[in-house]
Amino acid sequence: MTQRTRREFLSTWGAGAAGLGLLGPAGVLPRRADAAGAEKRPNVLFIAVDDLRPELRCYGHGQILSPNIDRLAAGGVLFERAYCQEAICAASRCSLLAGVRPDTTKIYGLRTPLRKGMPDVLSLPQHFKNNGYTTASLGKIYHHRDDDLVGWSKRPFREKGQWKGRGYLEAASLKAVASQKDATKRKKGVGPAFEGPDVADSAYPDGVNTELAIKQLRRFAAGGGPFFLAMGYYKPHLPFNAPKRYWDMYDRSEIKLPTNTKAPEGSPAMALTNWGELRQYVGIPQKGRVGDALARELIHSYWACVTYVDALIGRLIAELERLKLRDNTVIVLWGDHGWKLGEYGCWSKHTNFELDTHVPMIFAGPGVQSAGRTKALAEFVDIYPTLAELCGLAVPGHCEGTSLVPLFSDPSRPWKSAAFSQYPRGKVMGYSMRTDRYRYTRWLDRKTKKAVAVELYDHAKDPGENRNVVKQADAELLKRLDKQFAAGWRGARP
Repeated sequence: MTQRTRREFLSTWGAGAAGLGLLGPAGVLPRRADAAGAEKRPNVLFIAVDDLRPELRCYGHGQILSPNIDRLAAGGVLFERAYCQEAICAASRCSLLAGVRPDTTKIYGLRTPLRKGMPDVLSLPQHFKNNGYTTASLGKIYHHRDDDLVGWSKRPFREKGQWKGRGYLEAASLKAVASQKDATKRKKGVGPAFEGPDVADSAYPDGVNTELAIKQLRRFAAGGGPFFLAMGYYKPHLPFNAPKRYWDMYDRSEIKLPTNTKAPEGSPAMALTNWGELRQYVGIPQKGRVGDALARELIHSYWACVTYVDALIGRLIAELERLKLRDNTVIVLWGDHGWKLGEYGCWSKHTNFELDTHVPMIFAGPGVQSAGRTKALAEFVDIYPTLAELCGLAVPGHCEGTSLVPLFSDPSRPWKSAAFSQYPRGKVMGYSMRTDRYRYTRWLDRKTKKAVAVELYDHAKDPGENRNVVKQADAELLKRLDKQFAAGWRGARP
């Protein structure tokens, strides 16, 4: 990366962008007299980033350039140990937006929308809409775009553009999509795993959606009344497509490959996957490992996508500031789950390991009194009650998380003793508990509820979760973890 390119990028934290309209004048709802005090309540900017692992400078490690997310974290509260409920897009998002765990939504994969699994649930955006907020959604919030239409003041916007397949722009990519000759198991419309054309930020859907979100903020500012704006970024989800200038910010020769490229010692086969999500792309081997050169290229492209999205987030927040809305807007930024970049010899998500369940989560704005960070264990089901409390709304009784508001004034206070995630493998379900020191995972037969495999990773000695030590563990420790495990799934509260 050249010094000039780096300086230009760092100097554009929050450079504004012209936008297109989402809601016309009639789309800005009038102030509602039936929601007492709604006009005085803070707004919400709800930012979701797909497949974003917490490998960011604000998390204390990594080479990824993310100055705008870093700046947001510096002015708010960063959760060092936040966890998703399931490391797959649809289930994670449905759980977060419903405020309940996957065993309550009964949504464990990609095919089921929230409103099919829980037709009567009071979703997070619906709760805000019912309390006088204008709610709007752009990009990827739910996995299914038309899910939960009752939660939005107007149908979520659909991008219109020249994108083919999964957002490809380069001729070679489009040709690969058209031919699909690379292998027999490619999905329709899937081409290369990455591309980096020399185009403007608005050439891709995330750029267009950011412009639309900026325009929507202007309409909110003109219309008055509280708003809940959900902006969902597709990248860095596959394919890793980003404008060339973000690729140019990195020197691929300086990218270090992970050293833990083997499955954790003593782990059951069901703990990992064959990462079929990546294998469906052109140029990716259908069997076996990814070679070092291709691995560096994949990591490079992932980093470029994160930096691209970071720049767009900066523009969105800058417009919030320009419109003098920032001081009265709660911002929450979250990545729906982690993503493996060659660790364990694997790619993608779809496991219960720390790499896939550990997520970035940042709150900023009114009610977030303490700028800093917290090591408190937190979960995505906590976002719903937290936003409700910050905005003066009642926390619905169905919510299974805990409001994080007390941590905003005292980040080091005693908190949850564990966070919980899960992932299905056919006839078994893996339930994973992350405590202050351990990750304890039990794979249970879904009919008999009997354990077919158990994992224990000691983060004090093995933060990379490279050795399953359940067979060497003290019996008293396992007994204590079993008790905590059983009690936690019934409540998981502080």
